[in-house]
Amino acid sequence: MKPSRILLVDDSPRDLEMATSALEQYRLANEVTTLRDGAECLDYLYRRGEFAGRTDAQPAVILLDLKMPRVDGLEVLRQVKGDPDLKTIPIVMMTSSREERDLVQSYELGANAYVVKPLSFHEFVDAIRVLGAFWVVLNEPPPKGPQSSS
Repeated sequence: MKPSRILLVDDSPRDLEMATSALEQYRLANEVTTLRDGAECLDYLYRRGEFAGRTDAQPAVILLDLKMPRVDGLEVLRQVKGDPDLKTIPIVMMTSSREERDLVQSYELGANAYVVKPLSFHEFVDAIRVLGAFWVVLNEPPPKGPQSSS
């Protein structure tokens, strides 16, 4: 069975609540883990600090806000995509930033998608539904473990 955990990282309680509700309403993930900033995200992925005892698999996808306190989304993206053990986890940048520099830098660092958060509640919920359906249901992740070359 494909992993279906979504890691949702955003410092906005409102956005976290709306996204979580949308994913649960459409039953797009067995589990949605929400974190408040990039530092928590890195601790979660590297199983450090409060997540040191975490034994579950890595998430199927990370929905990552760009502008956050402590560690921003670009730094999380840089570290995850630079790590051989984590770089295959798809990362979708979810942000209110329409700045071209943020868009370009996100893709240069390895983002799999860049989505500008819609302003209305219904558009936001629909965007989360579409993202969840694609990354959790439709997308085929790479196989884990050593690859044979043929």
